[in-house]
Amino acid sequence: MRSAGYGERMRLTKLGHSCVRIEHDGVTVVIDPGAFTEPDAADGVHAVLITHEHPDHYDADRLRRCDAPVFTIAAVADRIRDDAPDLAERVTVVAPGQAWEVGGLPVRAVGEKHAVIHPDLPHFDNSGYLLEAGDTTVFHPGDALTEHPSVPVDVLLAPVCAPWMKAAEGIDYARSVGAARNVAIHDRVYSDVGLAIADTHFGRILGAAGLDYVRLPDGADLPR
Repeated sequence: MRSAGYGERMRLTKLGHSCVRIEHDGVTVVIDPGAFTEPDAADGVHAVLITHEHPDHYDADRLRRCDAPVFTIAAVADRIRDDAPDLAERVTVVAPGQAWEVGGLPVRAVGEKHAVIHPDLPHFDNSGYLLEAGDTTVFHPGDALTEHPSVPVDVLLAPVCAPWMKAAEGIDYARSVGAARNVAIHDRVYSDVGLAIADTHFGRILGAAGLDYVRLPDGADLPR
């Protein structure tokens, strides 16, 4: 288990559903500014990371509000070429396991496949992203609970409700990653009542393992 703190110079802001902004040493990265996210989620960022092509994670209009490079998988790049060709030249395709830097922040793609929604539906591609912001490692798994980074994680962006998972699976995944701090994402699927139930289970079981859990309001920062 990692230390419960995180770097003094890093700022992590929840921006709706699965979208977060991470700022460190003057560099800002946004992950998954999709249709359930505030319209200005990508404003002023230095890079955008997109885990997969579903509209709650990718929205062309939000990308148009910045001129930052977009790092994503081939399936999303194909979707952008089809429905937003004006953005295509900003896209860099990344492969599973690939590492690169954004303004000095190390980033690595982790995983290849979206969780199975139903056997009768297509099995989509998906990439999680591991970011190192100074002495803090943050992991966004996208829509998958199968891949683990090969290094310890300080902050896990933990999916809490989805048509492809039950709460027990999300809890067990977070517990297996073992991050000291777990920030709820993918939380626009349940009602407020359902989220309260999920929060209770995540908080109680992860807390028993010595791991912190929080679901931030939209626009709120992870406390230091």
